[in-house]
Amino acid sequence: MYDDFHDQVYAYAVSRAGRPLADDVTSETFLVAWRRRDDVPDAPLPWLLTVARNVLRDQFRATVRRDSLAAEMRIWAETASGDVADEVTERAAVLRALAALGDADREVLTLAAWHGLTSAEAARVLGCSRAAYFVRLHRARRRLDAALAAAEEPPAVPVLVPVEEGR
Repeated sequence: MYDDFHDQVYAYAVSRAGRPLADDVTSETFLVAWRRRDDVPDAPLPWLLTVARNVLRDQFRATVRRDSLAAEMRIWAETASGDVADEVTERAAVLRALAALGDADREVLTLAAWHGLTSAEAARVLGCSRAAYFVRLHRARRRLDAALAAAEEPPAVPVLVPVEEGR
């Protein structure tokens, strides 16, 4: 099959992605064909081109994710404060405050912030409407703010410091 259809799959890959990626796309296409050899139809060219199309789509998505992450890291590096210790302390405080919250609050807060979901996607994950998601998010943010504020307050019990006699 490789000998019969390599040139056509390669030409398709070149037409869609250019020569630099065509070799990888073609190789990945035939690797998928080999792994799924029982699924390959008698007339394999349309099937192979569909696999090549899917490989191209997956590579495009991976490139977008990688470029997006690189851009986020550049922005973070450019906007990061000069004092890394303060930033680490702040992040640790947020993580402690999150740990103090219930599972439901942690989940609603992290779906968008850490996992990058839209409000509609987060609502779907939670099994609720977007309106209910926004209510849950608002309440979870209030509880997170309260947990952060409580962490900043001095202890309610006075700290006793031993005093030397004669002073």
